[in-house]
Amino acid sequence: MNRYLSTLLMGCLLVFSCTRQLAGITPVPLEAIRTGGELAVRIDRNFDRLEDEMYRPDSVFHSRLWLEWPGDAQGRIVLGLVCDARAGGREPLYLKTILDHYPQFMNAQGYFGPEYDGVLNEQQLSGNGWVLRGLCEYYEWTGDPVALDRIRAIVNGLFMHGKGKFKDYPIDPAARRKNLGDAIGEIVYNDAEWILSSDIGCVFIGMEGLIHAYKLIGGEELKELIDELIARFLEVDLVGIRAQTHASLTACRGLIRYAEITGDESYIPEVQKRWELYRKYGMTAGFQNYNWFCRYDTWSEPCAVVDSYMVAVQLWQHTGDPAYLDQAELIYYNGLCHDQRENGGFGCDFCPSVHTGRNDLAVRTDEASWCCTMRGAEGLSSAASYAFFRDGKDLVLPFYRDCALDLDGFRLTERTNYPFETENAEIVLTVERPSAAVRALRLREPYGSVDYRLEVNGEEQPAVFENGFLRLERKFRAGDCIRLAFRLLPATFELENPAEDGHGPFMSGTGPLLYGTEGDAPATPVYHLLDPKVCRESGYSKVIIH
Repeated sequence: MNRYLSTLLMGCLLVFSCTRQLAGITPVPLEAIRTGGELAVRIDRNFDRLEDEMYRPDSVFHSRLWLEWPGDAQGRIVLGLVCDARAGGREPLYLKTILDHYPQFMNAQGYFGPEYDGVLNEQQLSGNGWVLRGLCEYYEWTGDPVALDRIRAIVNGLFMHGKGKFKDYPIDPAARRKNLGDAIGEIVYNDAEWILSSDIGCVFIGMEGLIHAYKLIGGEELKELIDELIARFLEVDLVGIRAQTHASLTACRGLIRYAEITGDESYIPEVQKRWELYRKYGMTAGFQNYNWFCRYDTWSEPCAVVDSYMVAVQLWQHTGDPAYLDQAELIYYNGLCHDQRENGGFGCDFCPSVHTGRNDLAVRTDEASWCCTMRGAEGLSSAASYAFFRDGKDLVLPFYRDCALDLDGFRLTERTNYPFETENAEIVLTVERPSAAVRALRLREPYGSVDYRLEVNGEEQPAVFENGFLRLERKFRAGDCIRLAFRLLPATFELENPAEDGHGPFMSGTGPLLYGTEGDAPATPVYHLLDPKVCRESGYSKVIIH
């Protein structure tokens, strides 16, 4: 066991008085899962990329890419390395050194960037929000008290000075300068109290970091600050202001986290409302995102695709509605997986849209190394974590992956060819060691599937799905083999965006896999596993809207 994992138990046992976790379905710890198959390849390649020269201590603090985003890269790289390390079971080479370098590049108050007098810079708040997220994940993994001290310093030194001002964060659509900015956001103007970004709403990325910090350090004054930020976010007309979709979805993840911390479930319907806005005005035909709401001629950003995937799964977790799992499945295979490049990083694509006359999916930016490559790690580690959830003594499988589980003495292996095999698709689960900790398995109905055959040790069983799941309760024994076989049907995907209404466009595929065509070649999935041809140099393009 390496020096990071050896302190895991201490981190897992930490309990804080401010936390009142909602009961119900929760993901199992990543350390209980050993991921295989295509997801393991993705995690390993991303991990390799995050240890390349540009992400090492001598580079990550000095690149001019991040000058206008204090703390952004330094926070995201820590978050990415922790996520990949936990999901991949591999010790990161440079993580501790990067953390040790933090004080050299922080100001006297203990945060990244300049000290402003009476002015708030939303890009600085956003960047330091990623520092909070990285430090929080690191602390929950290792229990390192130095990380907790730095969390407190950022909260008190930077964010607390904004208390009373966040309620006046500019949200008037007529006043905000829209239709500005490139893939790297930039400062577009100042007013009396705010330095504002082309990434409209990125201050709420800082809010999500604060909420994670609150889980660990508590405090009534911090809660009041978070409540002020949340109140302002709930007032924002996301569509009217052309808010950045990444910032908006990150804020939604913050609301879900806050619901879990406080036990206040009223935040979940607020997220649901904004999720539907995103699906209508922020999601592309390829299940990626427009960088801003209703700006259809822009580009996708994998950071937002990661957020959308996580929000969809978490909404299922809190509502039980299996439609959210279907949405997450489409986002993972067609959005997130398409965005990952051959080198393990993540890049931006052009957005196919009837609104702009573009019907193809093509590469705009080979790699968004300044943000999305690092953030992609959280998406991949989330996919690993989402393989198994617990609901009491029920083990819940909302997604299917090659992997193994060792949880409270219960050992299980999973093998599947879903969703890549259509006529003879199957999921095979083998109980290596039973335990009283698991009484039943709940298997999700695979997306786009029909003609089910459920076998337990070769004997056919009834395959009845209720609310999207088949529940199998039995006294499990070592060697038990559970096999679910099925077929995948051809699929038609309708465009959700009202701007596309009346045009009659559709997309096609099989199961959850969206298909596209290159020239006269037969249609194939837009999904790829680090295919080198998915790059600008190759001229890669797939028509997906018909």
